[in-house]
Amino acid sequence: MNRRELLAGTAASAGLALVPGLALAQGAPVQITFWHAMAGPLGDELKRLCDAFNAVQKAVVVEPVFKGTYPETMTAAIAAFRAGKAPHLVQMYEVGTGSMLAAGAAVKQVWQLADETGVRLDPAIYMPAVRSYYSLPDGRMASMPFNSSTPIMWCNKDLFERAGLDPERPPETWEQVVTAAEALRSKGGAKVGMTTAWPTWVHLECFGAIHDVPFATKANGFEGLDAELVFNSPPMRSHITRLLEMAKAGTFTYAGRGAAGDSLYPAGDTGISFNSSGIRAAVVRDARFRPMAAQLPYDPAVRATPNNSIIGGASLWTMTAPDRSAAEYKAVASFLAFLARPDTDASWHQRTGYVPVTLGGAGLSLAQGYYARNPGADIPIRQLNRGEVTVNSKGLRLGRLTEIRAIVEEEFETALQGKQDAGAALDTAVARGNKVLREFEKSVSR
Repeated sequence: MNRRELLAGTAASAGLALVPGLALAQGAPVQITFWHAMAGPLGDELKRLCDAFNAVQKAVVVEPVFKGTYPETMTAAIAAFRAGKAPHLVQMYEVGTGSMLAAGAAVKQVWQLADETGVRLDPAIYMPAVRSYYSLPDGRMASMPFNSSTPIMWCNKDLFERAGLDPERPPETWEQVVTAAEALRSKGGAKVGMTTAWPTWVHLECFGAIHDVPFATKANGFEGLDAELVFNSPPMRSHITRLLEMAKAGTFTYAGRGAAGDSLYPAGDTGISFNSSGIRAAVVRDARFRPMAAQLPYDPAVRATPNNSIIGGASLWTMTAPDRSAAEYKAVASFLAFLARPDTDASWHQRTGYVPVTLGGAGLSLAQGYYARNPGADIPIRQLNRGEVTVNSKGLRLGRLTEIRAIVEEEFETALQGKQDAGAALDTAVARGNKVLREFEKSVSR
């Protein structure tokens, strides 16, 4: 996505009204409950957004309520719906998208909300890689993109320099990563040549997206609940074999499941680390070295040019309740339209480190000079917009994906212990994961 396209996105979105859709009846303001999973500074920023909306109009009051972790928030929302007391909005992590789509009448999808309320909620204003994750196969948006991130490669310029590597030229291919990791350990004095957080997200889900290799059938689950996992293909086996060989050589250190690998890079212990773009704030705050953000590497033997990566983070789902009024749904739609404004999105992006989800938000940040003042902050945006969005790079639509990720990482750990090779690890993970998918399919088909 180049400068002209981003600025054009800003212009296209700038015509949004101050608070779109608010033509509600006079009287007491409509109360909207918004359940979320953001603690600490991020929770403070979310409250700031709600307060800003509440301050620019008097027809609606949005009340944010922290409900714990993402899984805890999801569990609470399901229980509340069954009791007929669901919140108006709930923040749901991206791996819960498949489960939320299967929730049926418990949710009102974005396209339905727009049709019923008349509030314009335009999918075209969102970055393609973002909107595709939260959309139906025909392009209609199911949930509203909110806090999005993507994994990127973080490099330590100081360690690169000590290793005789160019600190201004990060590796672009996996072959270059292997070479750099060797030099970082043998010449640069790095405790860890290369490490990673989120092993499955980075090294299978995003590796598949970048190389246009399927993670599952049925367009990675977008086209049906009967999808089957297929991430044990030759390209995936080759990549996991590479990681195992690097671990044996001492140039790759496994830091654990999920976000366990997030702490090594800011501490300065590793030369190359794969982490969410969302750790940027921690890096800026804690790093005592020169950090460098770079796009994820690719394997030219699999694909000549890389495609976009897959997002993480969460989106906002509108929930239903037996006594919910049309005015309440219209108030929800108006708040979502407020969040989609370029100035709102740009502020959220700049203050939190999440990527802007709209073209307008990215364009406004560019026009304001944010990326010039913060080199590397645009790397996730460039990565999300490189190549073309294909059926294999628009995301995953699989039920109980959190459980599948845990299975993959368990089998990977067994391989790291030398008890199986990459092929056996992936074959077993696929077989176990497909059982999970079939259980999920049965549970929502009853």
